[in-house]
Amino acid sequence: MISTFVKTTNAALQVKFPGIQHIVFGHLGDGNLHYNVARAPEQTEEQLLAQQYDVYQLVHDSVHAHGGSISAEHGVGQLKRDELTRYKSSLELALMKQIKKALDPQGIMNPGKVLQA
Repeated sequence: MISTFVKTTNAALQVKFPGIQHIVFGHLGDGNLHYNVARAPEQTEEQLLAQQYDVYQLVHDSVHAHGGSISAEHGVGQLKRDELTRYKSSLELALMKQIKKALDPQGIMNPGKVLQA
């Protein structure tokens, strides 16, 4: 499944962002993959950053279509916070909020960073 994801995502990125470079590595034991991209040789960092949202959306949609998660051992963090509503059901989000409230009833651990209790 991982090899299929890598092949199809690499191909889709090349169609939409020709020359973009793929930096893919992971942890075979737990099926965790770090899928990163770098600018095309003729592209500036600013040009790649201008495409960042579209690159993320293509990669994250592919992850979701392959049954994966857009975050693993590092957590969602602020960068992917807004993506949660795109890839998690309302039930999953409600459960996450309940867990947050149970573990942090006073809302003092990283207030407002990812979830509101």
